[in-house]
Amino acid sequence: MSKVALVTGGTRGIGAAISKALKEAGHKVAASYAGNDEAAAKFQAETGIPVYKWDVGDYDACAAGIAKVEADIGPVDILVNNAGITRDGFFHKMTKDQWSAVIRTNLDSLFNMTRPVIEGMRARNFGRIIVISSINGQKGQMGQVNYSAAKAGDIGFVKALAQENANKGITVNAITPGYIGTDMVAAMPEEALKRVVAGIPVGRLGKPEEIAQMVVFLASDNGAFATGATFAVNGGQYMA
Repeated sequence: MSKVALVTGGTRGIGAAISKALKEAGHKVAASYAGNDEAAAKFQAETGIPVYKWDVGDYDACAAGIAKVEADIGPVDILVNNAGITRDGFFHKMTKDQWSAVIRTNLDSLFNMTRPVIEGMRARNFGRIIVISSINGQKGQMGQVNYSAAKAGDIGFVKALAQENANKGITVNAITPGYIGTDMVAAMPEEALKRVVAGIPVGRLGKPEEIAQMVVFLASDNGAFATGATFAVNGGQYMA
């Protein structure tokens, strides 16, 4: 059955793959983005998926953006919290701005995006909330104390919210991608990228579409018994 899906950070990289896969699965999809107007316009032209611009770290902007999406295409049934940023640096040199920017976008955004839709989902007795966390929220990563803390927080958010809403037909799950072949990863120095791939047992980077298909499953009726779970899609790089 067609549902309304909203994907944050949904016009590039993993988010774009998720948006397209949900549309191909028959859902009505909206994609939000933060700042790259050119990429968003190109994505909308190529896919026909409407795009909306707001800062997921700003609660009022999220509430207003979600209201616009719901006025345009209907109440949000599937929320994919995918938007994220990095501001890497060793902790002993990390600035407050580096810390705050990552926590704001990668963790505070879960409240900002989910709070405006959760009551509607509860009233309709249906909802799918999917959070794109990270392998580094499970194992940690040097130079990413801020990012690892936020992504670990994502997993705690999922476990608690799932318990509160399971009896209302709402599932809440996390996906923890490993290294995926996006523009961000491709921009790594060649030698560093080789070392990363050497540490992945399957011997390659993941594909954005592989994350997207996990989202499609969790958003479907077939995924209704999975909630409060963390799905690692990392090529065997970290097994928890």
